[in-house]
Amino acid sequence: DGHADRDYLTRMTDFPAELEAHLAIRGPDWASAITGLDVALIERFAALYGNAARPWIRFGFGFTRSRNGSAAMHAASCLPVVKGAWQHEGGGGLYNMGDLYHWDKTVIEGQDVMDPATRLLDQSRIGPVLTHDPLDLQGGPPVTALLVQNTNPMCIAPDLGKVHQGFARPDLFVAVQEQFMTETAKQADILLPATMFVEHDDIYHASGHSRFQIGRKIFEPHADVRSNHFVVCELAKRLGAEHRGFHMTEWELIEDLLARSGWPDAATVHESGGWEALPDADTAHYRNGFPTADGRFHFRADWALQGADHARMPALPDHLAITDEITEEHPFRLVAAPARQFLNTSFTELESGRKREGRPTAMIHPDSLDRLGIAEGDLVALGNARGSVRLHAVARDGQHPGTIVVESIWPNPHWVDGIGINLLLGADAAPPAGGAAIHDTAVWLRPAAG
Repeated sequence: DGHADRDYLTRMTDFPAELEAHLAIRGPDWASAITGLDVALIERFAALYGNAARPWIRFGFGFTRSRNGSAAMHAASCLPVVKGAWQHEGGGGLYNMGDLYHWDKTVIEGQDVMDPATRLLDQSRIGPVLTHDPLDLQGGPPVTALLVQNTNPMCIAPDLGKVHQGFARPDLFVAVQEQFMTETAKQADILLPATMFVEHDDIYHASGHSRFQIGRKIFEPHADVRSNHFVVCELAKRLGAEHRGFHMTEWELIEDLLARSGWPDAATVHESGGWEALPDADTAHYRNGFPTADGRFHFRADWALQGADHARMPALPDHLAITDEITEEHPFRLVAAPARQFLNTSFTELESGRKREGRPTAMIHPDSLDRLGIAEGDLVALGNARGSVRLHAVARDGQHPGTIVVESIWPNPHWVDGIGINLLLGADAAPPAGGAAIHDTAVWLRPAAG
């Protein structure tokens, strides 16, 4: 439709000769068959984007948490390049601010003494790991001991049935350090209380904004409560592990991190109320080149650089047809995004948040409810080959009729059958580099007995 900035494409990208022919057969009808969206709606959005002088896209995390998430992100990231939007202040896009901080975590993570022979197991596949999947164990022995900090896998991990099965193993020793009595904490052979956020020094950055901040300790920890860092250092002593990071305080580690990463000292950052990491406009808009070897944006992605499972990745921007597609047996797509009050399961421990959310519900289009003879407030069942959950139906017009939205993550005891929505989510490792496809799930829906 004439919206491509050909001068920008020539100057700033690899612009493969076959790109236009490749895209020409992937028009609105093609996209409609994949997404289920009307052709007219797709064309309306394309016109809205194409006619904007300096369009900007907020690339959400959700659509990348799919089996084809990397391919989808690459394709979407091509839009501001084709449009030439990066040239203009306010144009372009944002996925994650994380690279702005360029943290050097050598000391914090002990990167200078890491043994490459040590297995690194995918946390998003903790269910298969704990149930002895040979691929996940990488030919090594079973995991027989866990130290869990800063996570609640008994509630949040995908393929939750396998997670519960794994934690129930009698030969598995579990130590948990937690702020709350979570479901994972209840599985602990040894349970250690963790400091709250105002009881230790820490540094904070976020993926969606460009400032990092220092959080100073305000209160002394209560009784036997200790920080994560204290526990790790004490374990190192007992195990005979030696590294300079084990002899540093949290504040000293923060100072080291800031110095290595080229930022002001911790006191300066703290007294300033945080530090702005956003670069100058030319850098932020890639006006002097993209962060590639030749300074150009690459439509032809080098997937081999991203991970071992790269053979099936598309050479040019495309849809990778490996998602959990809807079928006659599983005709709905499930969205299991966080509820407004539940950014993570620390928040589900707050009674105020639980009261605002009410109870686990399935948001369903009224047409789908009518077709299945379900009324708002009825108990319904959602399921697939991994299992089924029961919860209450809520009618909502503002979503696709083929989509069911279950905002979570509610603790398992709040569900009718004592296990939550992650029972239905797969832990398949998405190409090319792994990571759970937690927003790529097909399910059935039916009325449920009370």
